[in-house]
Amino acid sequence: MSTSARDSSHANIFKTMDTITFEETISHQCGVTMSDSVEARAIAEFMAQKPDVIITYQPALIRIDGVGKLIFKMDEISDYLGREMTAEMFEVNASTHYGRMVRVDDNTIILFGDMTEMEEYI
Repeated sequence: MSTSARDSSHANIFKTMDTITFEETISHQCGVTMSDSVEARAIAEFMAQKPDVIITYQPALIRIDGVGKLIFKMDEISDYLGREMTAEMFEVNASTHYGRMVRVDDNTIILFGDMTEMEEYI
């Protein structure tokens, strides 16, 4: 690649810190990454039925991503799985998450992509 082609492509892709605005860094996305397991597959298959939820299967991981918020109801997941799923089991299966996670009660875990929406729980 020529130097001029490389320089022009960098101008299109990269921004300097002084040109980035705070609003450009906000995505309102949230999600959880789980180690691939029977429980994680059931959670992913169940959540895939919900609108605006994206499931990504990788060799050893399953990602569940959404915009705004993701609501995980343990009783609904238990029904789908065919055995009990507790909030503790959910948290053990969750390798990592992004967004703000709130455990509302023993049945409900919510991931928020918007900090202001989460504030009522703190």
